[in-house]
Amino acid sequence: MKNVIIIGAGKVGIALVKIIVKSHALNLMAVIDPDHDAPGIHLAQEKNIVTGTSWKKYIDQPVDVVIETTGDEETFTSLREIKDRQWVIIPPSVAILVSNLIEEQENLINQLSRQSRQQDLVLSSSHDGVIAIDYNRRIIIMNKSAEIMTGLEDAEVIGKEITEVIPNSELPRILDNGKTEVNKEQVLSNGRKIITTRTPMIDDHGNIIGAFAVFKDITEVVEMAEEVTSLKSVQTMLEAIIHSSQEAISVVDEEGKGLMVNPAYTRLTGLKSEDIYGKPATTDISEGESMHMRVLRTRKPVRGVRLKVGPKRRDVVVNVAPVIVDGKLKGSVGVIHDISEIQSLTAELQRARQIIRTLEAKYTFSDIIGDSSEMKFAIDQAKLGASTPATVLLRGESGTGKELFAHAIHNGSNLKYNKFVRVNCAAISESLLESELFGYEEGAFSGAKKGGKRGLFEEANGGSIFLDEIGELSSDTQAKLLRVLQENEIIRVGGTKSIPIKVRVIAATNVNLEKRIIEGSFREDLYYRINRLPIFIPPLRERKEDIGKLCEHLIRKLNQDYGRNIEGITQEGIEYLCNYHWPGNVRELENILGRAIIHLSFHESWIGVTSIPSLDTRVQPRSELQTTHASDQPLQEQVEQFEKGLIQKTLKECNGNKTKTAKRLDVSLRNLYYKIDKYNIQY
Repeated sequence: MKNVIIIGAGKVGIALVKIIVKSHALNLMAVIDPDHDAPGIHLAQEKNIVTGTSWKKYIDQPVDVVIETTGDEETFTSLREIKDRQWVIIPPSVAILVSNLIEEQENLINQLSRQSRQQDLVLSSSHDGVIAIDYNRRIIIMNKSAEIMTGLEDAEVIGKEITEVIPNSELPRILDNGKTEVNKEQVLSNGRKIITTRTPMIDDHGNIIGAFAVFKDITEVVEMAEEVTSLKSVQTMLEAIIHSSQEAISVVDEEGKGLMVNPAYTRLTGLKSEDIYGKPATTDISEGESMHMRVLRTRKPVRGVRLKVGPKRRDVVVNVAPVIVDGKLKGSVGVIHDISEIQSLTAELQRARQIIRTLEAKYTFSDIIGDSSEMKFAIDQAKLGASTPATVLLRGESGTGKELFAHAIHNGSNLKYNKFVRVNCAAISESLLESELFGYEEGAFSGAKKGGKRGLFEEANGGSIFLDEIGELSSDTQAKLLRVLQENEIIRVGGTKSIPIKVRVIAATNVNLEKRIIEGSFREDLYYRINRLPIFIPPLRERKEDIGKLCEHLIRKLNQDYGRNIEGITQEGIEYLCNYHWPGNVRELENILGRAIIHLSFHESWIGVTSIPSLDTRVQPRSELQTTHASDQPLQEQVEQFEKGLIQKTLKECNGNKTKTAKRLDVSLRNLYYKIDKYNIQY
């Protein structure tokens, strides 16, 4: 082994260090460079090679080869002048040449390595199987696809004779005859069918040095071909199934043109196949959007959509699904269900509910729509009333939902499983009201039923009775009602026997009872009896932020009543409605929406500003604070007039927000509601 020192630790020196370290015939004794930080010095130190700054201390060392890479003429001359030394001095030009050759060799090796990796990647990525053998029939290449098709792994078969792992392989024959075989069918030992092309590998001198095969798995293709042979019979069977179905079915292509309908579809819609084939999917729609077109647009199925179809405008529910083949949309198929019978049953149920509606409460607190602070306060008060047996007085303008609150209070109480009887005191004539409320005995008056009749208070015994428009009761009826509330008993008309009852009374009025007391038309003692828990229901103009949710709820209700499919109201429409002062409250809002829906065409699904009937959206004037100096008015009237004006002014400054108004006036919210109703304040 020859001892070597390198003088110069630059680029050339580094290349020489790398090659000598790998050599088994050379021993690198030291790397010399005057610069301590030369890159070659650091490399030598990493490999535990001696480094230094002067070559002269190695004169007496057993050095065989000195490689000078610095190109310094003085250094090279000094090395040559050393006498009696047997070392071989390699000049810089030779060292540089060797370094360049080494670098070129490394580049070629890297390039070859990259090409080899690229070839391996191409083979691995190919969906075709590839197997190659050398002249000795040993496997030299097997890609991933070939592994999958044969069920073998390349690590197990590389280097083995091919017939050992694939006994029926035909590649050895290609080695013998040197001919290419194209698209030959073969069955592998695992049962897979392949189509293969076998080719010999020939070198530049025309010698056969191996062979390779490229093949595809055609198992699924063969199975598909076998299925295609019976496609006509399958199509005939499919058409027979569709035509025998009792469900109406329609099929369209990817452009939305009719392809097929069955007899059930014709019976339901009244449209024949010639009316549908090749026509747009909207042809059969009388009202609503074509679900075929929606599915073709979104590529997603739809279920349970209500439409009206055909000339007879039949109410139906449709389910439509896309037909996708190999990722491509080919059309859609729809199944149509007739719901006219369901609607008939629903109408009968509704009529039955109307018959028994006086004996039950339909609504709960979840049916009360409103997120405004005023409405939430009213709901909280109503829930408090539901938890106690106290008499509740619902106060508010007509159309605000007093009856809805009465239902909810009953259903929220522990009497919810008992009867709920509703009485509109203003709708029953004065002559009949007493007998309707308290019943009558046989012979009490002409036309009285034999055996008498139970009154509504007796019907409601153990439950709740809702007395709407209680402010319209006559003085006589008020006196008898007071007795019921005080004594918990009634006496029928024409009778003398007291009948004990236990009834929870919920009263409602839209009039100013305090004013009626002053006028003498309402009993003060009855007022104190029914006014145990007053609940003020705010008018719609005070809670306009609830209009959006109310519209959504009412449109659903009107859709059922009118058999429409209106999706909702636009944001511009809601803003337009919010500019109106709503003297008729929620009842008027329902009326406006109903009129809008009636005038919408059957292809429109949203209520816009142009669909809403004309409204007087001018803001109603509010009373300003007025101060009187009339000396002839009593002090109490002047105080009340001043209080009314102050409340009106504060409400105006607070934009109608009663919670803020109560805080500014330092009164309770309940007391504020009481005074607003007492003074009949409009704002």
